[in-house]
Amino acid sequence: MHALLQSLPEHPASVWEELTRRFLTRRAPGLSVAEQEATLQEVLGLLGEPWMQAALGPGSLAEAPLAGEVNGRLIAGQVDRLKVEPDRVLVLDYKTNRPPPEHVDQVAPLYLRQMGAYRALLRAAFPGRVVECALVWTYGARFMALPDAVLDPHAPGGS
Repeated sequence: MHALLQSLPEHPASVWEELTRRFLTRRAPGLSVAEQEATLQEVLGLLGEPWMQAALGPGSLAEAPLAGEVNGRLIAGQVDRLKVEPDRVLVLDYKTNRPPPEHVDQVAPLYLRQMGAYRALLRAAFPGRVVECALVWTYGARFMALPDAVLDPHAPGGS
């Protein structure tokens, strides 16, 4: 799932189904035809989400490194997808928990601290722009937005 989400956006949406089928045949031969079809539908469904389309659109960066200082704290990491727009910055990070949390209030504090730190760093790098963060759970192919109210308590220095 992670590899597909990383590579498919580099191609036109019209070929995603074909590329996914080829990938699953080559890279996941142990999956039954039904499992491959289910995975295909999960990937295409996830890529059809409006927020995902925006974050994965032209000009987005895969495996984007981040580094800087916020409130005297050094922050370094890598996000799975980053899209900088004139008025906002979109950040996606893929997680593989099995099973993933059902609700945002069940997300591990470690992930919330990580995303809160990335948000703080990107706010400093792009002042005046809204920074929106989300997690994509690769198991079950689920998108989960992380509202500011959830990230604020976990951000370095409180926000």
